[in-house]
Amino acid sequence: MMTSDEPRKTVNNPMIPYVGTILGGLVPGELVVIHGSVPDDADRFQVDFQCGSSIKPRADVAFHFNPRFKRSGCIVCNTLEKEKWGWEEITYKMPFQKGKSFEIVIMVLKDKFQVTVNEKHLLLYNHRISLERIDTLGIYGKVRIKSINFICNGEMPDDSLFGVPYVGRLDSALHPGHTVAIKGEVTKNANSFAINLKSSDSKDIALHLNPRMKTQVFVRNSYLHDSWGEEEKEVANFPFSPGMYFELIIFCDAHQFKVAINGVHTLEYKHRFKQLEKINLLEVTGDIQLLDVRSW
Repeated sequence: MMTSDEPRKTVNNPMIPYVGTILGGLVPGELVVIHGSVPDDADRFQVDFQCGSSIKPRADVAFHFNPRFKRSGCIVCNTLEKEKWGWEEITYKMPFQKGKSFEIVIMVLKDKFQVTVNEKHLLLYNHRISLERIDTLGIYGKVRIKSINFICNGEMPDDSLFGVPYVGRLDSALHPGHTVAIKGEVTKNANSFAINLKSSDSKDIALHLNPRMKTQVFVRNSYLHDSWGEEEKEVANFPFSPGMYFELIIFCDAHQFKVAINGVHTLEYKHRFKQLEKINLLEVTGDIQLLDVRSW
């Protein structure tokens, strides 16, 4: 999952309930990756990011993530402060199944937690208690945990220094083996955005990536000789959601582009514009906050 340094800490096969100190606390950009499985008789389990481990009075819980399996199932998120629960945020998408294994990736961001389960974006939860206070991870209920990894994901880019629409030159013209990396955040009421790889000496667009949030369609195309070609739309999972942070990587192969989002391979696009060495501009437009652009 994503580019990362060595895991800072790994806990293997913990007994449940598990209550453990988070060494060094949590910082924006960090990932907490939990592998486990749901027993056949599970009714509920929870992952709690806590401020201490006191039981009486009960420690504040900054982020309570609680899958419940009654009826069709739901996930309840909340915050416990001074022994009082706040308002529940309930998600009815249910990626967990009894008897099945799972991977939860919780990305720590400056203003929220972003949760992915089994490589699919699940939910966002805005911080109600400051990150600095979180020092303990608790896992309770009917669940088996194989491993917990705390992974530093390098520095988070600061707030946008890149205005959108953005046009920038690639460090060098495109060639097989070249990578372009874009970090950004989809705006809250996003409709769509576009990422274009193009040539500075014509209007041609070699690669047009255009995710449309409202319809959940991910269009890819090329603009050659003053006209758009045939759209490609196939994608296993639509990878974006309003408010979501993403790292999008475009890798240029001899015959195609490969695109990964948040460490998950998402699509391939065969080259229609064959003179790769003429592709030297990156353009970003639409409903995103652009945080970082790199190419190598």
